[in-house]
Amino acid sequence: MSWLLAAAVAALTVHTALNARTLRRPPSTPPSTVDEPVSVLLPLRDEADRLAPGLRSLLAQRGLSRMELVVLDDGSTDGTAALVRALAGDDPRLRLLTGVAPPPGWLGKPHACHQLAAAADPASTVLVFVDADVVLAPHAVAGAVAALRAARAQLLCPYPRIVAGSPGERLVQPLLQWSWLTFLPLRAMERSPRPSLAAAGGQFLVLDRAGYARAGGHAAVRDRVLEDIELARAVKRAGGRIALADGSALATCRMYASWPELVAGYTKSLWASFGSATGAAAVVLLLTGLYVVPPLLAVGGALAGTPPVAAAGLAGYLAGVAGRVVSARATGGRAWPDALAHPVSVALFGALVAGSYRLRRRGRLSWRGRPVVPR
Repeated sequence: MSWLLAAAVAALTVHTALNARTLRRPPSTPPSTVDEPVSVLLPLRDEADRLAPGLRSLLAQRGLSRMELVVLDDGSTDGTAALVRALAGDDPRLRLLTGVAPPPGWLGKPHACHQLAAAADPASTVLVFVDADVVLAPHAVAGAVAALRAARAQLLCPYPRIVAGSPGERLVQPLLQWSWLTFLPLRAMERSPRPSLAAAGGQFLVLDRAGYARAGGHAAVRDRVLEDIELARAVKRAGGRIALADGSALATCRMYASWPELVAGYTKSLWASFGSATGAAAVVLLLTGLYVVPPLLAVGGALAGTPPVAAAGLAGYLAGVAGRVVSARATGGRAWPDALAHPVSVALFGALVAGSYRLRRRGRLSWRGRPVVPR
């Protein structure tokens, strides 16, 4: 059984490597200027402490013949709007909107994005949603639009390079890219019309406007905590195509600046990732069996004097570490020594899932001062 476990982990690592080899990589500098009009849309809520680098990078975009930047201040109380005005100066490309509170049935992020899309220049054929914690390279938007068109997709997610500072971030954040590189058949996902076979990250999303409208826009995901993934599914339901890409050459993102902030960010939404508590338990048990049990077998087999068990456990552990290394190198992350702690990362992920369901049962899920309302 222990060798079967090691073989399963090795097979998943091979799949990670195959995905990494075929992963789309948008050009950091497109060969030509993007001629179609593009609206870049930035929702903000209490982002004054980390807004400046990202907004400056948006204002410095190149390679676009026609770009507007629409910013929505979504009820901030920390001076976010004033900072936007100070940073933008008299740049005519930027428009600052004041958002309205979400009506019943809407969550905050989908409603903010809905308002931005409605306010975008009607001539724009591409909508680019960017979060405040994303810092773009000078040709990032142009490169992402070029990749959207090359993929013949209606939605492209170029995942930014995740910046992780604290030990907790370094343990948990790399699981974002590792998970879809390991378990999602990327090119099959692009070809498949199945909405269930979808992934996306809301930090940096590029959409064909017509495809976005056919999918119902953010109104179609108004009550969804994971509105990015649900939007990708809505695009598929409308007959569209989605694609993932390595955006590490285009953008960086530090999602959380501390362990408490990371815990709050994950627990608000992890419960919505699995469909049910039973599904969540099954996934956590599977990941634990694949990636936490092997090193325990290695140590236990060595202490008990059973070399075959120890060897199988070590093989499974090393195969899991190899998968993390492949994922990190494919997406611009840190490989060493962080990959060695992969079993700890998976165990922490399981604890975050349990915490998310616990807070949901108690009705204590919130984000940026707003309750996270279950469906």
